[in-house]
Amino acid sequence: MALLPVADALARVLADAAPLPTEPVPLAEAHGRVLGEDLAARRTQPPADVSAMDGWAVRGDDVVAGPATLRIVGEVPAGRPFDGTVGPGEAARIFTGGVLPEGADTVVIQEVSARDGDRVTFSTAGAPGRHVRRRGRDFSEGDVLLRRGRPLTIRDLALAAAMNHASVPAYRRPRVALVATGDELVAPGADPGPGQIVHSNGFMLAALARREGAEVLDLGIVPDRLDETVAAIRRARAAAVDVLVTTGGASVGDYDMVQDALTAEGMALAFWKVAMRPGKPLMSGRLGPVHVLGLPGNPVSSFVGAVLFLVPLLRRLQGRDDVTLAVEPAVAARDLKPNDERADHLRATLSVDPEGRLVATPVGDQDSSLLAPLGLADALLVREPHAAAVPAGGLCRVIRLPA
Repeated sequence: MALLPVADALARVLADAAPLPTEPVPLAEAHGRVLGEDLAARRTQPPADVSAMDGWAVRGDDVVAGPATLRIVGEVPAGRPFDGTVGPGEAARIFTGGVLPEGADTVVIQEVSARDGDRVTFSTAGAPGRHVRRRGRDFSEGDVLLRRGRPLTIRDLALAAAMNHASVPAYRRPRVALVATGDELVAPGADPGPGQIVHSNGFMLAALARREGAEVLDLGIVPDRLDETVAAIRRARAAAVDVLVTTGGASVGDYDMVQDALTAEGMALAFWKVAMRPGKPLMSGRLGPVHVLGLPGNPVSSFVGAVLFLVPLLRRLQGRDDVTLAVEPAVAARDLKPNDERADHLRATLSVDPEGRLVATPVGDQDSSLLAPLGLADALLVREPHAAAVPAGGLCRVIRLPA
């Protein structure tokens, strides 16, 4: 099978990925969830004209001409409206959030007032309509204030609550199963034997998937045996996951069992091998309702593949608007060589030069097995297939890495 361009591979990953069903989510648990429907206000805010300050509710005509003395007719705390009316020459003590009494249209702040029994004197003129928050100033019933496809922020939760929603319709979180393959892998904390290495991909991929809103089922390390690999795939299917992510075993070696195991289980292969570096032996397909993504075993290849393909897939399944990763212009800190037929994704650090431009500096060693340089990187510097050389100071493009 020929190498597939990155854009075409992503299009195939997303082609049959539809947003998952919605479910009601209590507001207290909705931070970061993706809104499944437009959300309209169930009330008007504020529901009446209210005071913006502690002071006195008056008629503007009584205070506009200058200092004035008015008769006190009542008091208006927040949450306890005044039953009476403020007539000419009258004032009602009012507190922030108090509903403006009938007849009043202005609030004079308490700092310019002096009370003497049932009279209050204002030392300065008041501006008609001042210090009043009018009904509906924030929003009105029926206003659509939060749109479908939006991951709910902390501020959105406050707004939804003010709109009088105790719960919100959100897309269900995708369920992701992780299967790592390889006789050479041991868990962190173990004492690796000859030829063995410590497994790291699972922790990285689980954190990335959770960051994107998924629920993760880590099925652990599977040895390079067909029956064991098939059994792990069946465990994932039995758990009704939406996405199965495998690492390692997707190449063509005698001990690479993943593709054979998936094929035996009935996977419809969408593609295998992408024209990208790192991460060429990347696989995608469908196993019934389950989206399958087979990532390479090398940690950097696995991470880059997950950023470019798993992240957009999880976003699509949650109905997000920002499925496509943001690509930003930057300035290359050093010369970049001409590229070959594979899209290159150089790990790079980011800085800002004195002119305020974003500067991308590739890390020293770009080998796909090295985690220490990946840990230093802030972004992927993207080099398209057959891209011409770029001198230091020339323009390039970067994708910021998730933290």
